[in-house]
Amino acid sequence: MSHEINPGLGALVIDPQANMAGIVADMLRTCGRRDIHEVYDGAQALRELGRRAFDVVIIDDAITNAIELVRRLRADARSPNRLTPIIMMSAAPDAARITAARDAGVTEFLRKPFAANHLKSRLDAISSNPRPFVDATGYAGPDRRRRVKDVDADRRATAPDET
Repeated sequence: MSHEINPGLGALVIDPQANMAGIVADMLRTCGRRDIHEVYDGAQALRELGRRAFDVVIIDDAITNAIELVRRLRADARSPNRLTPIIMMSAAPDAARITAARDAGVTEFLRKPFAANHLKSRLDAISSNPRPFVDATGYAGPDRRRRVKDVDADRRATAPDET
């Protein structure tokens, strides 16, 4: 199951710095969004995420326990935002941080600083190519595979017998 972006549901921006949350909100307005909520810590974010549905969540990894917040959101079957696409922003991401975010259920990643067109490209990617939601032991979130491989159905029939 995938989550289609519905701009009528609004966007939630979670950033510990109010001025940065405001900049991201302005970028979203430039992209045509109108219903934008800003929160500045994880506790506020959890309250807002439990209160109503959003069509996208944008979270800065500087929020205390940002990865755990995403993991909890994805694991909560009662949350109205469990399937909501999540874009994580980071000023200094390394490969381990990006992998941890992906493994927690983040849909897209943005390196700071970024321009409105970078944010728009992530929103467009989520909208035009939604990934199925995976609910498996140890992982809940969008399918982490980005490439689709065309597997030859006859390959199995022509493979040498290994028994």
